[in-house]
Amino acid sequence: MLIGYARVSTQEQDTALQMDALNRAGCQRIFQEKASGASRRGREELARCLAFLSKGDVLVVYKIDRIARSLFDLLDILRHLERVGATIKSVTEPLDTTNSMGVFVIQMLGAVAQLERSMIRERSIAGQLAARERGRVPGRSRSLSPGEERALVAEYQAGEATYKGLGVKYGVSESAAKRAVYRATKPAEYLKRQRC
Repeated sequence: MLIGYARVSTQEQDTALQMDALNRAGCQRIFQEKASGASRRGREELARCLAFLSKGDVLVVYKIDRIARSLFDLLDILRHLERVGATIKSVTEPLDTTNSMGVFVIQMLGAVAQLERSMIRERSIAGQLAARERGRVPGRSRSLSPGEERALVAEYQAGEATYKGLGVKYGVSESAAKRAVYRATKPAEYLKRQRC
């Protein structure tokens, strides 16, 4: 079954052009909405469309940017289609996973996305290490002074309070109390975790 999806970003825009193209393509059911494509949140019709798809269905869109605003978003949608046994086809672009060339293009997009994720991670870690070497610690400044942190750790080690109780006493979150104890009792592991 051919299932269409049409989207425009604002209330002033119209889906008529997309609807005409999807009807010409032979779509038996079309989901349409007026919503920003910046995130999946707020695109209820897209969620309904993806939930409606089943094995053998073809999701037809006017252009890929109508369904996904980023490569990662597109790949996530494509993984969903693969799980349910559906494929996707763009009316105006050479993206068609119903044939082997389309599948190849998608695999190339996936490889590029993976490379991009790895490069971003490497740059982020390199930047953090460079900042540490210059004496700057990435992230927010600590909520506790060194003296408060020592006192908190001593109380925890004496078994006098829980993380939650210490957090309340020192005016920090439970997780901040846990980090303070972890930094003091397992510094090597703490630093290793920070670098990952």
